[in-house]
Amino acid sequence: MKKPSVTWPANARHAQSIWGKLPSTSMGALKQLTQGLALSVVGGDLLFLEGRWYVTHSGLLRIAQRRRCSGIKTVIQGRLSDPPSGRWVFRATVYKTSASRGFVGYGDADPSNVSPLVHGAEMRVAETRAVNRALRKAYGIGLCSVEELGWSPREPEPVVAKHQEPTSSANNGHSNGQPRLRDRLCLLIRQHQLDSNLVKAYAADYCGTATLRDAGRDLVENFINDLAERATKDRAALVCHLNTYSKSQEVTP
Repeated sequence: MKKPSVTWPANARHAQSIWGKLPSTSMGALKQLTQGLALSVVGGDLLFLEGRWYVTHSGLLRIAQRRRCSGIKTVIQGRLSDPPSGRWVFRATVYKTSASRGFVGYGDADPSNVSPLVHGAEMRVAETRAVNRALRKAYGIGLCSVEELGWSPREPEPVVAKHQEPTSSANNGHSNGQPRLRDRLCLLIRQHQLDSNLVKAYAADYCGTATLRDAGRDLVENFINDLAERATKDRAALVCHLNTYSKSQEVTP
């Protein structure tokens, strides 16, 4: 088996360039993850959120690939799922070898425990969570995966008095307590560690406007939903696409 190319100095350097100076305990944990599992920060295998490390779906798949995983099987749990309400439950089985009995993990998702950024994609989230749990069991990964995290609802917006005109913005506002589009985009950028300037350039191109601020609300919302799906499905491909906008930014006066 080919030795992974991930090195501790490179991981430490990239981690501190993204999240700043980290506590010694966090850096020690990163060193163990680097040396024991060959997880790469720059490759998107790990995220550091609220003082803890989380493994990503892509990181778990890379571990399985390096260890020659024989196969992964997923099955919808029909009796536990409720498609009309957007609730899905999956059972995933990871086979480390062709003779393995398999390691089982379950994953569930519904609109109450996923980010608003991926509403409508609960079935895919549930399957990903099931696969992640099965992979973590199979290979003894103690870290929770970021895809397993639920969504903590925002506090409701203050009620606007009847004599006041509600503040609105095509790019920012909801009047029903839902997260603003700007907040959703910022969360998406932070969650998937994307370059905010490149995302803005991509957004303007997607919406066909000079800047994101000039785009209408519907276009911005469509862009955010599309970006969320691409980031969840294949972050590496999305990053490659975003990097195509770096050249145009270099020549911008």
